[in-house]
Amino acid sequence: MGHHQKQIKVSNDETIRLGDIRSVLMVGGYGAGLAGMLVALVMGIMAGDRLRHFFFAYLTNYLFFLSIALGALGFIALQHLTRAGWSASVRRITEIIAMTLAPMALLFLPILFSVLSGSHSLYEWNNSELVATNHVLAGKAPYLNSTFFAIRAVLYFAVWIAAARFFFAKSTAQDESGDPSLTLRMESKSPLVVAAFALTVTFASIDWAMSLDPMWFSTMYGVYFFAGAMVAFFSFTLICCSVLQSWGKLTEVITVERYHDLSKFIWGFTLFWGYIAFSQYLLYWYGNIPEETGWYLVRQNDAWRNVSLLLLFGMFIIPFLGTMGRAVRRNRALMVAWAIFLLVMHWVDIFWLVMPQYSPDKLPFGPMEIACLIGLGGFFIGNLAWIAAERPLLAFRDPRLTESLTLENM
Repeated sequence: MGHHQKQIKVSNDETIRLGDIRSVLMVGGYGAGLAGMLVALVMGIMAGDRLRHFFFAYLTNYLFFLSIALGALGFIALQHLTRAGWSASVRRITEIIAMTLAPMALLFLPILFSVLSGSHSLYEWNNSELVATNHVLAGKAPYLNSTFFAIRAVLYFAVWIAAARFFFAKSTAQDESGDPSLTLRMESKSPLVVAAFALTVTFASIDWAMSLDPMWFSTMYGVYFFAGAMVAFFSFTLICCSVLQSWGKLTEVITVERYHDLSKFIWGFTLFWGYIAFSQYLLYWYGNIPEETGWYLVRQNDAWRNVSLLLLFGMFIIPFLGTMGRAVRRNRALMVAWAIFLLVMHWVDIFWLVMPQYSPDKLPFGPMEIACLIGLGGFFIGNLAWIAAERPLLAFRDPRLTESLTLENM
């Protein structure tokens, strides 16, 4: 519940723009990105495994940052679909995050080129000799083949980029015109975007992560990936809000109420992730069919058992209990700590999804994974600063902004 108690005047000044900080973020981000990827590539070449370790580490970190951007796009579409007013003060930040989907498409090219070149370093289904001798893979070949894989990837990114650009263009145009009809137009297109988003994210997670083990499948995989992505997105957004305010930006417009709201979504999607993870596991445990349980058995062996337990407690039980209270949710510093913790856990979750296919008997965490994390993380931060440019970090002429600034949790 909420009610209007006060009016806050918003000025179109430097407090709602990155200003000089932008150049620092771009130089630092892109510099770290180039250095990290160069180090990772050199290590990959020296490993002598045809870059297999490099590609698995790259895919792990790529999916981590992609999930944050996809979470932002899904959030924006859902906010317009429901005509939500509470989020207007943080929506521009999420629009900027979603716009990183365009440069993320470029960063997908190494994976795409690997598949199109005929390499099966990542995906066993791209090994024609193996497919010829395996009737299961042969049956999946009309879907799992390099050409169709590339076509689908282009389609996914086309949908995501078009949707992100649509919302961002209309929102920033409203900064100039103040035309409320732009809000109505975004709301009218949001049902289509939500439907397209659900389908593309589901199939992308199947193509890029689940098909690493082409013999296994789960009808819940897409929603599992979505749940984790939303936890990561809300955590990252809360951190962004806090960092910007520590730099003197948006200090009057992102109130404790919005931190409270973001924290509620973090808690809610943590619960949702736990529910989906348990439901998926329960189905395979109860069925106990050998060809279906193998995926989980690998993750319960000596090498991966502790990672599975870490996810159970670190991604679900501990944050679920720790972020339940109202006092915690309204404590900015404490929620930033929880958000950082959950981002780390989400990375572990992606690592747990991807890396057992590379190394089922040994935990492969090391310099390669760290270098790829720094590399792709640097590019992600640099892209955020580049997209923000000199644009306002607040949709200050959004007709629902007053509601966002005055709404209070009861």
